[in-house]
Amino acid sequence: QVQLVESGGGLVQAGGSLTLSCKVSGTFFSINDMNWYRQAPGKQRELVATITGGGSTNYADSVKGRFTISRDNAKNTVYLQMNSLKPEDTAVYYCNVPWLGNDYWGQGTQVTVSS
Repeated sequence: QVQLVESGGGLVQAGGSLTLSCKVSGTFFSINDMNWYRQAPGKQRELVATITGGGSTNYADSVKGRFTISRDNAKNTVYLQMNSLKPEDTAVYYCNVPWLGNDYWGQGTQVTVSS
């Protein structure tokens, strides 16, 4: 059974930092491409960052230079380090893993950035 458990969200002032974590079980984590998405109220879910099994990364233009995705294969965990946060980063953040033809999602963690 595939499970993704996120943690690390919260309330932060603009300019602050947060680190999100997502622990994955039930897959061969070290070969998985892992994604972070976010969904703001009234908006579609958007892809924020991706890290491949080989460690290559890709970011949405809106977060480039501010967010860093990383992984620890020994801990089956993917991270999203978020710096210089802006009010427009406020959203529920989800980690995602495509695995064996299916998409699996965490429960989401709320990030709120106050101005």
